Amino acid sequence: MKIQGQAALVTGGASGLGEATARELARQGAKVAVLDRNAELAAKVAADIGGVSFACDITDTASVEAALAGAEAAHGPARILMNVAGIGSAKRIVGKDGSAAPLEDFARVIQINLIGTYNVSRLFAARCAKLAPLEGDDGEGRGVMMFTASVAAFDGQVGQQAYSASKAGLAGMTLPMARDLAQHGIRVCTVAPGIFATPLLLELPEPVQQSLAASIPFPPRLGKPSEFAELACHIVSNGHLNGEVIRLDGALRMAAR
Repeated sequence: MKIQGQAALVTGGASGLGEATARELARQGAKVAVLDRNAELAAKVAADIGGVSFACDITDTASVEAALAGAEAAHGPARILMNVAGIGSAKRIVGKDGSAAPLEDFARVIQINLIGTYNVSRLFAARCAKLAPLEGDDGEGRGVMMFTASVAAFDGQVGQQAYSASKAGLAGMTLPMARDLAQHGIRVCTVAPGIFATPLLLELPEPVQQSLAASIPFPPRLGKPSEFAELACHIVSNGHLNGEVIRLDGALRMAAR
């Protein structure tokens, strides 16, 4: 699918990997809607790239529906969905005081990262399936969506039970959703990034950043958000990518801690 002129949605588009993806889509000519819980930051990114923004809680169906409707009113029906919104988590099952980890913490991460992504995806897919096939697209394609997992889906560290489970859920959902939506000409892929230089990570002390970078075989540096964005956009433009989970990690395999 050609990105030029297409309407695109980016959840978590106000910062980090989502912001980089929104900017790259706009650079390639897409009409971008930035969806994020942080309305102020989302509006700044949208203004900078000539897009639109909507405050959106991906776990709330009414909130998502309102954002999708607003984006469609501004740019027309979306054929591209980049699911980047999510949260991190680190909580040992048994704390230093011997108490069990709160179940609510685990449920919150699953609710946002896994269920929230599914919520946006199902609502996007229902809209996209009603669109006319793109002329000249292989197999009468209608749209593309991407999930954002993590290398933690495969080699999660101590304390990452909730985060790893949520990201492994996205990886596991990729193929069956691609198969399910094949009849509608909607492709589905997932990117599983390693350690990237996001604003949150760059707040860590410099020695910690250098240590993390040194753990990556090659290149021995933190991933650039622009590299994530480039891969996300390549998934859109490469019509034979479907049902695949792609690690983007410089051959990193995470240690236990």
